[in-house]
Amino acid sequence: MTGRRGLSSVNLTFLGTASAQPSLTRNHSALALRLNSDVWLFDCGEATQHQVQRSKVKMGKIEKIFITHTHGDHIFGLLPLLAIDRIEDPRTHMIQNSSVPIEIYGPFGTRAYVRNGLKYTHTLLGAPYVMETIPPLPFMHPESLNGRNIPQTNGVWSDVYRDSIVSVSAAPILHSVPCIGYVVTEAPVPGKMDPAKYIPHLKRTKTPMSVMNRLQQGESIELSDGTVLQGPLKRPGRKLVILGDTYDPSPIAELASSADLLIHEATNAHLPALDPHTKAEDTFESVEARTKSRGHSTPQMAGAFAARIGTRQLVLNHFSARYPGNDDVDPTAKTIMEDIARLAGEHYSGKIICARDFMSFDVDVPQEHA
Repeated sequence: MTGRRGLSSVNLTFLGTASAQPSLTRNHSALALRLNSDVWLFDCGEATQHQVQRSKVKMGKIEKIFITHTHGDHIFGLLPLLAIDRIEDPRTHMIQNSSVPIEIYGPFGTRAYVRNGLKYTHTLLGAPYVMETIPPLPFMHPESLNGRNIPQTNGVWSDVYRDSIVSVSAAPILHSVPCIGYVVTEAPVPGKMDPAKYIPHLKRTKTPMSVMNRLQQGESIELSDGTVLQGPLKRPGRKLVILGDTYDPSPIAELASSADLLIHEATNAHLPALDPHTKAEDTFESVEARTKSRGHSTPQMAGAFAARIGTRQLVLNHFSARYPGNDDVDPTAKTIMEDIARLAGEHYSGKIICARDFMSFDVDVPQEHA
């Protein structure tokens, strides 16, 4: 990560919240995770670059792209995004390697999709990309040789990315095609400090106040009179779980345990009083069975998984085109989304949010960790 000592800001911006078919109020799937000023994208559906331009997310700050699966509504925007900085004169056939490459993480098929898309559209990029994927495949130009084929251990891909501040691990989740869920975990952060516990001792021994910085990091300091001051213990950092499409995310449950926030799809819901597309024979059970048969989840299924892993907050995402995404301005849409959240709440008692395009909010370190 670029020049960062800690996370002063963790922000989520939803760039697309639709399922297979976009609507006038929902674009295809894409999520921007902003870590300070750096941007990581999770999925990159068609027209994601337009959504970025319409949002406060800065295109030039995108460092990494994590793909959950290779269905078109989650990946068709990837090549256009990479090609924004393409070489304008194809006669040169040169790749400018001065730029830092974008890192792309994804399941089997992601690398082949990118390679073939670039090859058959004759697209030359302004900088290489780095592909981190499984299983092993040989590299090709303009793909950086620094990419990895990440092995799976005990059912998960641990630390597909890690630095001193944040790590990303992944695990398979069940969908109609191979699909991945990601867990983003912040390293332990400095504990809450009470200066009154330390300043009198520092003054008494004429110790420079600058040692407060070391105490804030949890270090112990021995003063000139032998007194040992212990800084506050570090507290857990934030933990975000970002799932792709799924009818059963059980394989990631252990990895996702005790998350601060879970993003889970809720493609279809049974809303007989609100949804004009409801069939006379539909029931909660039949809608769930039909939804699962297509590889997806209902709000109740999302709520049940949120309760299972003990997350502090649930964000529902990936909605059918029949559920409008303008609930912030349209009373009917608001009623529909409130009912979808209510269904999830039948199985989960924490905070529930229904995502809409361009919804943006910060994720704070929970107070109970303090």
